[in-house]
Amino acid sequence: MPVEQQAHPATHATPPWALRFLGVGSAQAVEFGSSGAVLERDGAPLLLIDCGPETLTRYEAAYAQPPRAVYITHTHMDHVGGLERLFYRSYFDAASKGRVRIYAHAALVPHLQARVADYPEVLAEGGANFWDAFQLVPVSRGFWHERLWFDVFATRHHAPHTSFGLALRGAFVWTGDTRPIPEMLAMYAAHGETVAHDCGLIGNPSHSGVDDLDREYPADLRARLLVYHYNSEADAAAIAARGYRIARRDERHALKAPRAASAHESPGYDEHG
Repeated sequence: MPVEQQAHPATHATPPWALRFLGVGSAQAVEFGSSGAVLERDGAPLLLIDCGPETLTRYEAAYAQPPRAVYITHTHMDHVGGLERLFYRSYFDAASKGRVRIYAHAALVPHLQARVADYPEVLAEGGANFWDAFQLVPVSRGFWHERLWFDVFATRHHAPHTSFGLALRGAFVWTGDTRPIPEMLAMYAAHGETVAHDCGLIGNPSHSGVDDLDREYPADLRARLLVYHYNSEADAAAIAARGYRIARRDERHALKAPRAASAHESPGYDEHG
């Protein structure tokens, strides 16, 4: 496989840019961990994608510190269930309180509030709001983080306007949970990016199946897919037998270096509004 798409066990020498999978399973496949990954630069964590119930444990085991920035694709609990634990990590740490960035599409903010932040009295003694621990950054087309522009785009998971993928131009695309999105990948994966894509053996109204990928995507794009969110080891083997690369928990996948970009160059940008 090409150098930029090689998988490396986390103990091997790390590439300059990499995507490290902390979990690769569906919501029911707890043995594979909740789907999520970390963008690394020179082996250091740059951005966590999603924070499921056990994600924080796996993140701290890998990096010996809690995350400083999280992007949320959608608000199903296998993707946000770890935010309560992250609240306590951050709130009681003077160095990080109010500094952990949570990036989420503006359309998700009401759902995020309802799902994880609206419990009465986040501290029994009162005097605290859930968001006091974080810096919540609502986004639309994308956002700047560590001097990099990340594109954000709508995906097809469950109800409309409730799930959003992430792209770092030239490096990678993360679809999040989704049905096939050929129109989005034609824009956001047009420069040889590795595409981490939801895929089970059998599709359903919320998730892609291997037949869906075969039908909806051209061969050159399918060759760049790195699939996750599968239900079992048998399903992963069957998907691999169809020619797809399978993401594994704790693997690093080397990425191409990001291309220089700006918000005004985003594929979804319309200078006339």
